[in-house]
Amino acid sequence: MPFNTLFSWWIGRRMDRIQDYRNQALANQARTLDFLLLEGSQTHYGKNYAFASIKNYQEFKSKVPLADYGVLKPFIDRAIEGENDLLWPGATKWFAKSSGTTAERIKILPITESSLLENHYAGGKDLLAQYYHNFEGRKLYNAKHLIVGGTGKIEQQSHGVFIGDLSAIIINNLPIWTELRRTPKKEIALLENWEEKLDRMAESVIDENICIIAGVPSWTLLLLQKVLEKSKKQSILDVWPNLELYIHGGMSFAPYQHAFDTIIGKPDMNYVENYNASEGYFGLQDQTDSKDLLLLTNSEVYYEFIPMDTFNGLESKEVLSLEEVQTDTDYALVISTSAGLWRYIIGDTIHFAQTQPYRFVVSGRTAHFINAFGEKLIIEHADSALSKSCQIHGLQIRDYTAAPDFSGANEVGAHHWLIEFEKEPSDLSAFCHTLDNELKEINADYDAKRKGNINIGAPIVSIAASGTFHRWLKQKGKLGGQHKVPRLQNTPHLLKEIWGCQ
Repeated sequence: MPFNTLFSWWIGRRMDRIQDYRNQALANQARTLDFLLLEGSQTHYGKNYAFASIKNYQEFKSKVPLADYGVLKPFIDRAIEGENDLLWPGATKWFAKSSGTTAERIKILPITESSLLENHYAGGKDLLAQYYHNFEGRKLYNAKHLIVGGTGKIEQQSHGVFIGDLSAIIINNLPIWTELRRTPKKEIALLENWEEKLDRMAESVIDENICIIAGVPSWTLLLLQKVLEKSKKQSILDVWPNLELYIHGGMSFAPYQHAFDTIIGKPDMNYVENYNASEGYFGLQDQTDSKDLLLLTNSEVYYEFIPMDTFNGLESKEVLSLEEVQTDTDYALVISTSAGLWRYIIGDTIHFAQTQPYRFVVSGRTAHFINAFGEKLIIEHADSALSKSCQIHGLQIRDYTAAPDFSGANEVGAHHWLIEFEKEPSDLSAFCHTLDNELKEINADYDAKRKGNINIGAPIVSIAASGTFHRWLKQKGKLGGQHKVPRLQNTPHLLKEIWGCQ
């Protein structure tokens, strides 16, 4: 039997599982909670909160508190030191680095064997199965799959513990059947220096037969540009005529869609989104005519939801099960997983497009943010960097807002800051340089993506005329009281609107 036919048959067997996500979502969640509690009852955390005595969701919600990284960090730190049975039974050997959005720059999150195999890898296989189902007769196994990962450094600790980027952990532990199809070679994919990695990746994949690309849009676009530069071709389709699928996630694809269409040059190129975070694989795009993501309800993740209009972090009182959610309402996502994350507020917000089956859209973060390039800039970072910059230059500001800008000719994009000063800086260029450095210092993701000016350009600062923000607030009927200017937005719409009030 030809490899493609065999692979199509094998991967197609997963469609029953995917259909189960659609038709048995609530039953799946009930079974998942029972499974997690049974396993978790053997752990220190589970014994602290009497998991063995919990019989249903209401008891789970009342006995086990909401958690964030600060709550779970002491257990994670002990697990890294080699202690067993803390958050999940046995030893946890892998930990994924993920940038923190609150108290710490970096979060180190547990990845257990169960979560790696039955969640992260399983989600990837489910996505391919759905793609084969949607587009019959695909011949993808004989071609190569280009995986554009993040930083590849994996730190080996004592006790056989490994800490690194999630993509590096996934690549380093891929099953042989997947590794045979993946490109570039592992020694290139796991390079730490992104500029070196970008160059070597492009060089190594030009002559491959690529049919699938997977990666974060901003990094992937840079790689495609480098491939065209080295190949001297007019479009990516000229380089890889069998390319047909780009799998993306991690940030909004909307700002990049036009750029991808142009550089690839394939009118019927297929784009498929997934929701695969360091904390787990939660959703995939299962329809060809909709970008909504199907919630993966039988993948060792139990979901809860906090309505954003009542969200108060760990003190939130209104927490809902999947059965209780409604469409078109923003919820903070709460997860319990086989990685040992218990009632963990992940920091993302989603809203459901429908509930039969459960399909959703990732709507943002639990705070205002800019994440157009994967930098996860939150208000705390922006306020601190701007305050320090003003202090250094002896300046004061009245108000500001910031948003991504995609109008530059040489970079993928930049942050555009609209600032109303009490007194304008005498050297705006020097102020921009300081602001850039302060943002790098406070935000590890921003720092990584600013390196070499290859992903985010230097910040753009526009000086707003005196009274601009006041006029905008007045126009909106929001003068006085608790009304504030939104500091960060993930699209430039609001900044342009305020700019128009000068």
